[in-house]
Order: sequence, then C-alpha cells, then structure tokens
Amino acid sequence: MPVAQPEAVGPERPAQPARPVRILIVDDDALVRAGLSMILGGTPDLRVVGEAADGSEAVGAVAACRPDVVLMDIRMPRMDGLAATEALRALPRPPEVLVLTTFDADEYVLRALRAGAGGFLLKDTPPAEIVRAVRRVAAGEATLSPTVTRTLIEHVTTGTPADPRREPAARLLAGLTERERAVAVALGQGRTNAEIAAELFMSVATVKAYVSRLLTRLGLNNRVQVALLVHDAGLV
Repeated sequence: MPVAQPEAVGPERPAQPARPVRILIVDDDALVRAGLSMILGGTPDLRVVGEAADGSEAVGAVAACRPDVVLMDIRMPRMDGLAATEALRALPRPPEVLVLTTFDADEYVLRALRAGAGGFLLKDTPPAEIVRAVRRVAAGEATLSPTVTRTLIEHVTTGTPADPRREPAARLLAGLTERERAVAVALGQGRTNAEIAAELFMSVATVKAYVSRLLTRLGLNNRVQVALLVHDAGLV
C-alpha cells in the first residue's frame, strides 16, 4: 500500500511588520511641531503624516491624512484644541486624541478628556515618554498616569455632595456588576490592564473584555472617561 507523502511546504514567510502608527501634530507653534516631528519621525513604528496650525486645520487634515493618533495642543487661534477634539471624536471613524498641555491649563485638560481625548502630555515630557504615550493611546491603552495624570485629575475633579455630576455618575455606576465596578474603580485609580489583572486575579485579556463592556454599558468613548466618571461619583 503506497505511503502518503507529506505535502510539500515552501519556505516560511517572515511575519509582516505591523503598520506604523500614523500621527497628526496640531500646534500653533512651528517649533513645537518641528520638535515633535523629529522625536516621533525617528521611531520606526511611528510615522508623522501631517501637521496643522490650529483646530480648524486639524479637521481637514484628519480627512486627508487619516491619522491613528492626533497630538493636540489646547490654546490655538480660530479653533482651539477643545473644540477640535469634540469635532474629531464625533467623526464616524475618529482618531485617538492625545492632548498637549501645561499644568496651568488643567481645567481645559479635564474638558478635553470629557470630550473623548485619550489622555494628555505635558509639553516638557521627555521624548521617550512621548513615544510611549503615543503607542499606548494608539493601542487603546489610554491609561491615566499613576503619577502626574492621577494628581491632575484628582485636583480638577474634587467633588462635593452638591456637585451636579456626582448623582448621575453614581447612578450609572450602580447599574454595574460587582466585578465591572471593581474594574471601573481600578481605572479611576490609574491602573494599567496588567496592574488590574494582578489586583483582581484576572488575565489581561479578561480585563480588556471588561473594559470594552464598560464602555458599551456606560456609553463612553474610552477608559479615561470611565476613570473620570468614577471620580465624579466620588469612588476614588
């Protein structure tokens, strides 16, 4: 009886490299745009595909360049970063928005995060941190920094019993299961997926599934907004 011969197999194809993250830089300072382009353009997995000098230009540039992430300044002429963030996040396929700011603009940062921005950077952030932040936002890891971001968010969201946001936020979170609520609170504490997994004895994949479920149930755009909702409810 003839023996079946193994099927011929050609040489294994090398894995295709992941597509670089496409970035649009929006800032009215040409020197800032040039500096960010140098930092990000020298990284193989990141690609600067366009620049804009204000928010009104950003809306058109997103349509033309199709970026994955927009680095957005706040204080700009004509249309500021807050209005631009709202406009971009309202698009059918919105890019992620990473806000660039300074500490004295913290109240604007909060408004940008509520509008759907995935996070923010200070303009004096070291280059390596800027690169890591862009990667995190592009991957959906719009986590609150355990240090700078958490401190800032706590400062601008310090509520009182009369805070008009507290009752609606608490009511939304009351509809969650105990496990969903625990994940939401961990997000409000600035935990990463890996930290939440270790703390709640889950796999990272399970944490990601819970985060996706939270976004759907709460009607939010990203995990940063979940964290803000937790702060509004006074849970952290």
